[in-house]
Amino acid sequence: MITPVRRVTTLCLLATLAACGTQQPRPRPTATTSAPAASRPPTLAPGPAGLTPVFEHGPRSRTDKSVALTFDADMTADQGARAAAGERFDNPELIATLRRLRVPATVFMTGRWAEEYPIQARNIGKDPLFEVANHSYGHHAFTDDCHGLRTMKAGRIASDVERAYRAFRKAGVRDPMPYFRFPGGCYDRRALRALGAAGVTAVQWDVASGDTFATDADAVAREVVEGVRPGSVVVMHCTSSAAPVTERAVRIIVPELRKRGFRLVKVSELVEAAAQ
Repeated sequence: MITPVRRVTTLCLLATLAACGTQQPRPRPTATTSAPAASRPPTLAPGPAGLTPVFEHGPRSRTDKSVALTFDADMTADQGARAAAGERFDNPELIATLRRLRVPATVFMTGRWAEEYPIQARNIGKDPLFEVANHSYGHHAFTDDCHGLRTMKAGRIASDVERAYRAFRKAGVRDPMPYFRFPGGCYDRRALRALGAAGVTAVQWDVASGDTFATDADAVAREVVEGVRPGSVVVMHCTSSAAPVTERAVRIIVPELRKRGFRLVKVSELVEAAAQ
């Protein structure tokens, strides 16, 4: 679940993008290496010493008020028994609301979630309104001391990311994106170095909705609406048991943002704008 982010200062963030270079062709993960170059989604150039680039927000444009709503579909590798007992790590009502409101969105999905809900994963993946990105296989932390999450060994990071892509392919997810979100939002130089082999852009956020375990949809909506700026990336969740008011909050957030002149887009559009 989302808590404050651990940042590394020597990254290829938007503020230093000009120094790090512009968009460069990079191989997509194994799931999509056969796609023609023209169809590859935008990524950022590697950071210093080849570290995985980190993206937090798009351009702060005065003329294009684009905002990306992102949803983490979290499920750890050891929560199968809880799901079997009835705990809901999915949120079909939220996805239905996004469709009804015609909201483009990026879903950061764990491989374990895709295994538990393959039909939903496939339907999200084939819907042009959405894009699916990688949130690890089992939601283990990629650093020490990450809000109580079990820590993954650095030597397993790249294989964990690929394991999630394999789960997406098995579920029938079409063209998962070469974007990655760290479990718990925690990363350091070691994690960025280990993730480099996966060829992804790490996507963080600049607006935390606070929807995890929230009980007040209005408060979540206020946090988002008051926090967004042009280019913002908003993090929310697609797990009904851990984020029970997110769907209601979205019904408030979307019309209010549109009323204020914001345009809702997928993460790929913001990355593309930043990489130009």
